[in-house]
Amino acid sequence: PAMKAMKAPGTALTKGALAQAIADATELKKSEVLAVLGALASVAEQEVKKTGKLTVPGVCMVKTRVRPATKAGKREMFGKVMVVKAKPAKTVVKAFAVAALKKAV
Repeated sequence: PAMKAMKAPGTALTKGALAQAIADATELKKSEVLAVLGALASVAEQEVKKTGKLTVPGVCMVKTRVRPATKAGKREMFGKVMVVKAKPAKTVVKAFAVAALKKAV
């Protein structure tokens, strides 16, 4: 077999389920964990906006990257020549999993 069969994806944790799981592990109330998650989100937003980088230890790194502008003209896509409009450069946010998390999967 050249390709490994894909595992059937499980359902992702909801915010409430994640908060409950953390609450069970840390002996905090679910409401307190939800407040912490909210604070983490707002701090992350400010930090990424200000410095362009944020690392959540053991989870991921969030970075901003400038996507360069594209010129207008004709471009071949899927064997067809298409006319594309010029697009300005823009900043995009990218998240990278921590190496330890990648190895764990």
